Amino acid sequence: MSVATPVKLMMRPLRADDNAVIARVIRTVSAEFGLTADKGYTVSDPNLDELYALYHHPGHAFWVVELAGEIVGGGGLAPLSGGAPGICELQKMYFLPQGRGKGLAKQLALTALAFARDAGFTHCYLETTASLPRAIRLYERLGFRHIDRALGNTGHVDCEVRMLKTL
Repeated sequence: MSVATPVKLMMRPLRADDNAVIARVIRTVSAEFGLTADKGYTVSDPNLDELYALYHHPGHAFWVVELAGEIVGGGGLAPLSGGAPGICELQKMYFLPQGRGKGLAKQLALTALAFARDAGFTHCYLETTASLPRAIRLYERLGFRHIDRALGNTGHVDCEVRMLKTL
């Protein structure tokens, strides 16, 4: 007879003392999928080790997801740099293998989209890469539509998949 053991799951706003852990998560997942700094992926972000300061402004938010007390992923939202007013960007959604397949990314994305609507954004933009097909399918299920050109000034030159959602 097997007994299911409940796993403690928590999604919460990023704290300053989470900086090193979430940066390590992003670097680990980026390496796993070959998302290197020379191609403009998140690992090239000069603020990667200081995400709390980056997201601690009005209209910005970042959440981490803990599984059994360990940060296994996270993601954020901010006004689209160089974009039209009313457009935000879903950013830095990364999950370690033990955080995948549990609906955590969907839960985080829905939280971010609700935050965006409450903050007055009318559209949410994101960039990703074809090497992350599971992420693309999630975004499509959430109502993001593929668009043929980049918006704003994200610096992600090799993110060939661009998507937009009306909020």
